[in-house]
Amino acid sequence: MPSYSSRRLALRRRVIIDTDAKNEADDQFAIVHALLSPSFDLRGIIPAHFGFRPGRSERSMLDSREEVDLILRLMDLTDQVRVENGAPYALPDHKTPVPSPGAELIIEEAMRSDDDPLFVAFFGPLTDMASALLMEPRIAEKDVTVVWIGGPPYDGPPAYHPEFNLSNDIRAASVVFGSQIKLWQIPMSTYVMTAVSYAELDAKVAPCGKIGEYLVRQLVEFNETWAGRPMEYRCLGDSPAVGVMLNPQCGRYVERPAPGFTAEGEYDFSVTHRPIRVYESIDSRFLFEDFFAKLRLFTKESGTL
Repeated sequence: MPSYSSRRLALRRRVIIDTDAKNEADDQFAIVHALLSPSFDLRGIIPAHFGFRPGRSERSMLDSREEVDLILRLMDLTDQVRVENGAPYALPDHKTPVPSPGAELIIEEAMRSDDDPLFVAFFGPLTDMASALLMEPRIAEKDVTVVWIGGPPYDGPPAYHPEFNLSNDIRAASVVFGSQIKLWQIPMSTYVMTAVSYAELDAKVAPCGKIGEYLVRQLVEFNETWAGRPMEYRCLGDSPAVGVMLNPQCGRYVERPAPGFTAEGEYDFSVTHRPIRVYESIDSRFLFEDFFAKLRLFTKESGTL
């Protein structure tokens, strides 16, 4: 009997992952979790840009592509998952898309003639989704759900301003929030509920073969380079997008009118659009125990545990 990591279920959910994979150290965990989830029919991964800032990469989308390729190589999945590059930069205005193979992938899957729902999860900016909508507006009429990790809290001040994923393409967020496409938002006040400690990662992830060792090592190295303070934990803030696709009840949510955005990255409640789902909490026990178990089973099956 195959392990859970390789089992393919009779009913699966079509999924596309759009990830700024080399921006921080949490995308990698969410990508691996998605790859190991048998209820996902993973139609492709889109490497995304993560903006331009002093001291950071000037080729961020290509850096994300290299990181996605590395993850697939460490899991011996090279050429088994479609990877299409996303936009190298943000929208120039609210009406002009940034065409890319990634945006074309979204359109291709959204416009399929069958009625199989499609979920498109964004761990970074919404550039590729906005571009797809601008290139082919009819996808907003299809059974497509956008799951976005991003946006500031709705109540109380953000931990930092503007929220990072939003700041990398505010225009794209305005396009997506102002459309009719179904949207599940996981804002900063929710995605920060996902802290894991070094001790937990050393015990449950690092022993799991090449990919487990890499996940933990790159996370610690990122903290040591960028945190600027003593730390023995990190929030795996992109993982909730995987959790709510696996189990839509993996957190408490409310329905609220989609707001607009100011040029500075604040919500504009004077402009409202169709209702969207906003997650206010996440079941971190389900989320992380599922990931740890799948990673261990995958590693055991591959003979490296």
